[in-house]
Amino acid sequence: MSTKSAIHNTLTTNKKLDDLEELGHVPSSNSQTACSESGPPDGGFRAWGTVFGCFLMQFCAFGYISSFGVYQDYYTRIYLTNYPPSAISWIGALTSFLAVNITLISGPLYNRGWFYHMVIAGSSLQSLPLFALSFAKPGQFYMIFMVQGILSGIGIGLTYGPSLAVASQHFSRRRTLVMSLVTSGTPLGSMIHPIMLNHLLNGTIGFARGVRASAGFVSALLLIACLFMRTRELPVPTVSYTAVVRKCSREVLFILVTVGILLCQTGYFFPVFYLQLDSIKHGIDVHFSFYSFVIMNAACVVGRCTAGIIATYTGVLNFTIASTVACSAIITSMIALSDVANIALVVPLITEFTPDLSELGARMGICFAFTSFSGLVGGPISGALLGSQYRWWIPSLFSGFITFVGSSMFVAMRLYRRNKQKRSIAGGDT
Repeated sequence: MSTKSAIHNTLTTNKKLDDLEELGHVPSSNSQTACSESGPPDGGFRAWGTVFGCFLMQFCAFGYISSFGVYQDYYTRIYLTNYPPSAISWIGALTSFLAVNITLISGPLYNRGWFYHMVIAGSSLQSLPLFALSFAKPGQFYMIFMVQGILSGIGIGLTYGPSLAVASQHFSRRRTLVMSLVTSGTPLGSMIHPIMLNHLLNGTIGFARGVRASAGFVSALLLIACLFMRTRELPVPTVSYTAVVRKCSREVLFILVTVGILLCQTGYFFPVFYLQLDSIKHGIDVHFSFYSFVIMNAACVVGRCTAGIIATYTGVLNFTIASTVACSAIITSMIALSDVANIALVVPLITEFTPDLSELGARMGICFAFTSFSGLVGGPISGALLGSQYRWWIPSLFSGFITFVGSSMFVAMRLYRRNKQKRSIAGGDT
């Protein structure tokens, strides 16, 4: 009996190693020993200091991206009046695209121990281009495009992925709580940045000194973040992207979720880029319009916090369908602020349809590589449809429609999974 058990255990172990080897994910014996002997501390000054630093990174990076609507409004009305809104929106679109797509590079570099190199280089590429932006003169589109669109986007991309990953190194049981605290820096920064920029750019300070003040504020926070963040430098097994790409290309559910997120987020960038300009052009009080992004991002905080709670009762996919359909209707009427629930459910949705959680990081990278194009094209397409005559109903209708098409991908996922389950039950009965 013991011989049979030993043979069974050996075969099971060999099968697991074969599966891991197929994915390019074979940890060494030293790695296994190190991980088992030294687990995450789940607390302590070093760990919580890292969380604080990562929070500041998210606050600066995506707070800056989310506040581009303030720049879009200022450039369109005052600083770049010779350029159409669609051309100006390429600045923010490229920043958003690079911020997500650069994670395909920063991820492997992080695994190779380049964390400190990336956060220092990334922080510098966020800080210095902001100071350089203050020297741009009215009408200098290409200088603004280079420093604000390209260099800042690369800088944010170098810090985004590593600042999320390093926080998870220090925690095990509290990891969900910690990641919620870290990512809450994004909507909070998205509330503070627009208020600050509106008062600086549209006040008595002016563009040059206002941008320098903003750059100084961001630089100080990035410096504090770099001083607090620490990596445990544990050996981390890597997953072969090539193997996971081949596997994902044959999975209908993964393809549908990627296309659905891409389409929904393409529609999402219309209110993000044009909400403040839309308010001002429709005669709403200028001071109230300046707070439109603050209201939107405050709603994002509520959406991020409540989406996870509601989804535990309704199911992630069901709640995603409901939220994206509602978002489509609201964007079409241009009453909405943003599809906050959809954004909060992106990662849980990918996780739910990942059969092997060791592939989760690679699958998220692959999915985000495609969905990042929504930030690249969403704003410019809406700007082109808006035109110099400011025909708001056209981009509103387009964004609402494309979001609805995206929601239909999630409906198709639900139907496909139900049919697959029925076939599985029928096969089991026979």
